Amino acid sequence: MIDTGRVEAIVIGGSAGAFSALQLLVPALPPALAVPVLVVIHLPPDRPSAIAEVFQQDALRRVKEADDKEPLVAGTVYFAPPAYHLLIETDRTLSLSADDPVHHSRPSIDVLFESAADAFGGGLLAVVLSGANEDGARGLKAVVDAGGQAIVQDPGDAEHPLMPAAALRATAANAVLPVGGIAAMFATLGQGHHHA
Repeated sequence: MIDTGRVEAIVIGGSAGAFSALQLLVPALPPALAVPVLVVIHLPPDRPSAIAEVFQQDALRRVKEADDKEPLVAGTVYFAPPAYHLLIETDRTLSLSADDPVHHSRPSIDVLFESAADAFGGGLLAVVLSGANEDGARGLKAVVDAGGQAIVQDPGDAEHPLMPAAALRATAANAVLPVGGIAAMFATLGQGHHHA
């Protein structure tokens, strides 16, 4: 299962079918959870994304599109902007990159997860949701190899099972759950922690 006590940051990746999952998961993050949350969801690059605004309506915390060189703030949910990779630097600032797409995707889940694994190591919790390609599998393996924890949406629960199934082939997850189960786990995060 998940050791909620050591979570310092959460990264979430998804593609086709993940939007509806995120509509459950983002509001499930409890207000007491003082960690940054970073999300890569594959969106069409050719139109402006209102995704942060959509999620802000139901969220109990600040939701925004990530900016380059922005320091990570606990309790904030960051969405990767369309057409940019989102990375976490080792000094825990954000970085946006227009490097080549990975798995035909920019932003790429792998790019976020691999950089986050370097920055947070065992303090990272990574979640792979529904999607129709294999982006995220290599990144999730990097998270687990760095000592972080991994949750994968149950492929049977996913609208598009390819992405979670690829992640499970790549590495062992701490938990494989339907979206409702991930939301319930999120709701337990941040309990019993009192940061000065």
